[in-house]
Amino acid sequence: MSAGTAGGERIFDIAGIGVGPFNLGLAALTAPLEELDAVFLERRDGFDWHPGMMLESAHLQVPFMADLVTMADPTSPYSFLNFLKETGRLYPFYIRENFYPLRAEYNAYCQWVAGQLPQVHFGMEVRSIDYHDGVYTVHSQGPEGPRRVRARNLVLGTGTAPYVPAAAAGVLAAGGVVLHNADYLARKAELQRQPSITIVGSGQSAAEIYYDLLSEIDVHGYQLNWVTRSGRFFPLEYTKLTLEMTSPEYVDYFHALPAQTRDRLNAGQKNLYKGIDEALINDIYDLLYAKSLAGPVPTTLLTHAALTGAEYSPAEGMHRLSLRHAELAEDFTLDSAAVVLATGYTYREPAFLAGIADRIRRDAQGRFDVDRNYGIGTAGDIFVQNAELHTHGFATPDLGMAAYRNSAIIRAVGGAEVYPVERSIAFQQFGVPARVEVMA
Repeated sequence: MSAGTAGGERIFDIAGIGVGPFNLGLAALTAPLEELDAVFLERRDGFDWHPGMMLESAHLQVPFMADLVTMADPTSPYSFLNFLKETGRLYPFYIRENFYPLRAEYNAYCQWVAGQLPQVHFGMEVRSIDYHDGVYTVHSQGPEGPRRVRARNLVLGTGTAPYVPAAAAGVLAAGGVVLHNADYLARKAELQRQPSITIVGSGQSAAEIYYDLLSEIDVHGYQLNWVTRSGRFFPLEYTKLTLEMTSPEYVDYFHALPAQTRDRLNAGQKNLYKGIDEALINDIYDLLYAKSLAGPVPTTLLTHAALTGAEYSPAEGMHRLSLRHAELAEDFTLDSAAVVLATGYTYREPAFLAGIADRIRRDAQGRFDVDRNYGIGTAGDIFVQNAELHTHGFATPDLGMAAYRNSAIIRAVGGAEVYPVERSIAFQQFGVPARVEVMA
């Protein structure tokens, strides 16, 4: 399959909307394929992955092989190792003896790849999409005015947006120093001018911010609180047999389960993808211990504390957080001059899909009905990236599964397995073993 024309207008095989790591990986994997013509549109002016959390020491929670291309094509010129070689950093990375790239380093790598792909267009905000005679028309607005792109297939990679729990919506609306962790670095100095700071959340981002603010607590003299509804500050489960649950076999197993069972499993598997690096938990304890030598550290860590409401008093310059202790079933409050909501991200369906709503499959709850090969189109021509947690499980946001997913999408669009899609890599079985009749 390759691009054609209609009335002199180019028709692409794939139009990718949104360029985060997942669609950028698809762009890199389709770049050398003459049989597939793809274009990618991103509303931001350039690639920048979670800039508010680019702390100097923060690193990925997956090894460097989970880059944009290696797990599909280790020979690709767009690999992380080739980026290191081209930028003169391969030997330092080797001597470092750490498989986990720094987050800022991974961001620089993605920017390096994006800069080599002319089919990736930044500053293009998609406004609407319509469909006619087997072709989607994507209408966007860019620096040079309106533009339309026509394609036979769509791949939605618009990513996730900061999530703010309903209980905290009031404090955001009321004003004061309150922010999502996505804006942490941009507002860190403002936070550190406050007499007290409270972090709400239990995952890696909350831990990174707590460690960062704890490191400078003596300089600024604030009270630092960390509140989580979880029963403990739990580590990310990262054992090797657990990692097999990111395998194609487990995705097959999970996808075949009833929807209610999948939802129940997702609710109970957060420690598989939302926990904290064990090393960071230990670093936090060691830092608390070191600082306690000079006396009590002005910090409070609260577990089992679910945020139930919040309000802000402009006169006092204070937020009052209403909390409920889950085990004791008791309510209490916590006052804080500043609040950081490290409450994660969630998928938000883009408004521009309204024009093609009749071409998208839905489940009983109105969510995308994502098939095994990541398609949601009634005609098998619309695909999603990182919008299938409810159908494919916790491996959905994992960078290590991105190349696998993109290989499957390329196969579905092109009708050929350009990049072999692994089907059997796990030692363990996730379903009931096949029954074998024993002959007497």
